[in-house]
Amino acid sequence: MAEVMYGPMQLLVIGFKNPDFHGQIRQVLGSAMEKGVIRLIDLRFVWKDADGNVKGMEATQLDDVERERFGAAVGALIGLGAGGEEGVQAGWEAGTTAAARHTFGMTEENVRKIANIIPNNNAAAIFLIEHIWAKDLKQALRDAHGYLIADGIVTPEALVLAGAALRGAVEAAEAEEQKKPIAAPAR
Repeated sequence: MAEVMYGPMQLLVIGFKNPDFHGQIRQVLGSAMEKGVIRLIDLRFVWKDADGNVKGMEATQLDDVERERFGAAVGALIGLGAGGEEGVQAGWEAGTTAAARHTFGMTEENVRKIANIIPNNNAAAIFLIEHIWAKDLKQALRDAHGYLIADGIVTPEALVLAGAALRGAVEAAEAEEQKKPIAAPAR
């Protein structure tokens, strides 16, 4: 079976209200990258100050060759999904072009739109990370003929929301139970 080229990818879009950056995010990302846990495929950061002035930055761990190979692979997969076998070539070409332009599909126009959406004195970061730690697991699953049915990230916030929904369902069920008439015992 073909070797897995990339680990699973994750896209994160994070907003920051009244950001107070002191390098802590860079430090944690750097540590995870040094340990080989993740690889930073693309990072776009947009910050709008109190006066509405916009600054941005981008970063990646990919060199030019890796960037083009990655863009081609992602483009081909998107093309396959969008247009079947005929879409692979068009997707490959579009992905290669985007990677060569260092955009990965996120243009300066997209960055401006993000800047227009966020309020003054706020920031946004778009991370595309590869989970290198899961590459061997992905290969083992593929070798065992496993296939993805669903995936997702469970955050603490999602668990709190799930608990609140469960509490509401239990309270509603208890209220319904109390409304039922009690049958008199048979004589």
